[in-house]
Amino acid sequence: MDWWWAYLALGAFVGFFAGLLGIGGGSALVPVLAFIFSAKGFAPEHIVHLALGTGIATIIFTSASSVRSHHQRLSVNWGVMLKMTPSVVAGTFGGALAAGWLDTRLLTVAFTLLIYALATQMLFDVRPAAGGSLPGAVVMTAAGGIIGFLSSLTATGGASLTVPFLVRHKISLHQAIGTAAAVGWPLALAGTLGYLLAGSGKPGLPEWSAGYVYVPALAWIAVASMAMAPVGARIAHRTPAKPLKRVFAVVLYLLATGMLVSTFA
Repeated sequence: MDWWWAYLALGAFVGFFAGLLGIGGGSALVPVLAFIFSAKGFAPEHIVHLALGTGIATIIFTSASSVRSHHQRLSVNWGVMLKMTPSVVAGTFGGALAAGWLDTRLLTVAFTLLIYALATQMLFDVRPAAGGSLPGAVVMTAAGGIIGFLSSLTATGGASLTVPFLVRHKISLHQAIGTAAAVGWPLALAGTLGYLLAGSGKPGLPEWSAGYVYVPALAWIAVASMAMAPVGARIAHRTPAKPLKRVFAVVLYLLATGMLVSTFA
């Protein structure tokens, strides 16, 4: 069965909410991709890895559009971004390589826990409290490495971890969101490269896959998400965000739970 229509719909959904709420798409992409890949009859041992690799690859495209928008509004702290990027890239690349050797069930549990935390934050509109100034180079490097590593194992752009970290260290919320979007692009690039290498030469991968990235899904999702992100951004200025966040949080709970149940069934 050809699933191009499902990839387009998924890309439109993710792009719309990325523009509307400023969130990454991996949280919604991974469980749906896992369902589609299972329905297509892909090897069970590769389904979660393919969903993660493809999901993080799509962030390369959605993040580029988001960064441009934030930069035009002067809400990217490029100095902080440059300080965090080397360790974020290293952590993301390492996490993606490690994912290739981790058990599918362990990856699913890690993904589900992070998505539950993100959904709870959205449901109750939890905002990080401002704290002290930015820490020294050692702490910044460690934080970047941890953010990158966890993001690569969950195919998220890292904003759910980067934004609270920056706000707690006297970066305004708007700048934290814009800077997190900027950090998300090299994070996604490094993660994609890691999943490409981790899956290289693995037996049983489907046709048209490059490592753990399934190219047809990536192409359709990227086209639709980049088209819908500006639409979501425009509507964001006219629609109350709180009820939409709560609806999306419930969707995340359901998707992540469904993926967890199907993995352990």
